[in-house]
Amino acid sequence: MVEWGRAFDVPVYLHEADREWIMRKDDCLTLWSGDTGEIAPGMTLVRLGGHYDGGTIMHWAQGAGGRGALLSGDILQVVADRKHLGFMRSYPNFIPHGAAAVRKIADRVAPYSYDAIYGAFWNAVIPMGAKQAMDKSVARHLDWLQRDIA
Repeated sequence: MVEWGRAFDVPVYLHEADREWIMRKDDCLTLWSGDTGEIAPGMTLVRLGGHYDGGTIMHWAQGAGGRGALLSGDILQVVADRKHLGFMRSYPNFIPHGAAAVRKIADRVAPYSYDAIYGAFWNAVIPMGAKQAMDKSVARHLDWLQRDIA
């Protein structure tokens, strides 16, 4: 991230809850606190937590042609069908988030208007209907957690 910040001559925003994970300090790293922080007009950082306490997405009010977009990294993981999202505590160990974490994520995203989600990887995009995809994905995840499957 330091190399990215330097290459593009931009600040890299990290939530202060993730301070312990900084391996290389640099002037381009900017720590922020709270649950939201506007870094430019219409660009709001939203702390969702997730696999790290400071896990952050960005709401881009003018993204997706003015319909609003979330830049989610892998906190809201756009899955292969590009119609749903996954919520994982640990990707390397295939451990999903529990119900409380998923509800918190959903509650923190709910106030924002968005029609697209841009995920962490190439083709990991829900170009339209992303708010509905989020709602369906949360319901699906919570439903699976409560099932008693043998």
